[in-house]
Amino acid sequence: MTEVYSKLLSAAEAIRDRVGFTPRAALVLGSGLGAFADGMEISSAVDYGELPGFPKSTVEGHRGRFVFGCERGVPIVVMQGRVHYYEGYSMDEVVMPVRLLRLLGATRLVLTNAVGAINADYAAGDLMLIGDHILYGVPSPLIGANIDELGPRFPDMSEVYSKALLDNARDAARRLGITLREGVYLQTSGPNFETPAEIRAYRALGADVVGMSTACEAVAARHAGMEICGVSCVSNLAAGMSSAPLTHEEVQTAANAAAPRFRALISEIIAGL
Repeated sequence: MTEVYSKLLSAAEAIRDRVGFTPRAALVLGSGLGAFADGMEISSAVDYGELPGFPKSTVEGHRGRFVFGCERGVPIVVMQGRVHYYEGYSMDEVVMPVRLLRLLGATRLVLTNAVGAINADYAAGDLMLIGDHILYGVPSPLIGANIDELGPRFPDMSEVYSKALLDNARDAARRLGITLREGVYLQTSGPNFETPAEIRAYRALGADVVGMSTACEAVAARHAGMEICGVSCVSNLAAGMSSAPLTHEEVQTAANAAAPRFRALISEIIAGL
């Protein structure tokens, strides 16, 4: 048993002792999107800092806790905020929460984030279904000793984002009359926003949006056998695409404005799980 897996087991045991709840699905809420959890039928919550050896979120807008409850009748655990590689954590620590979701019983995972648009057809407030991703300049979360209890040494990544869950998300958007774009998400390390030259390079690679999380979590979750769906909220145009400077406040403002559509879409997606 690896040290990482031992920490995961300890954290899972600590949660089970407190909540006695087995989720069917899991949801990770990104920057400015944490309010979704407040509208759930909540049974209990556990702050990350209450778990032994667990990383704590330090970013404004990330509350940093697991919320257990039901959404549209589906037992679910929600990560109200995540931890990032740029906060100084190792990649093992960054994906520890997602791996813990799997150990708690969740087999399906919905990842969300706030992103900058690389695709010139996108605008702030758009919602995008992640069809694939590019992990750029960020180490794989699977580097190091493999956790055999979670998955194989060399996992296939030809379908990180489940075709069935993508269809479910498309159907959910159609039922609600919400325009849902589809594209490729690119993760950088952050915390700085990208330069205009980097954005041009990422566009040439085929990326539609850029962010500082999510792809590494998706890799770890897929390694552990989870089915994954990802939804991005476009908060701004990326560097070089407008004259306005990029700020974290802008990200949160755009996410707040998109919150009603975002909540409706994610709730409908969960109902279809």
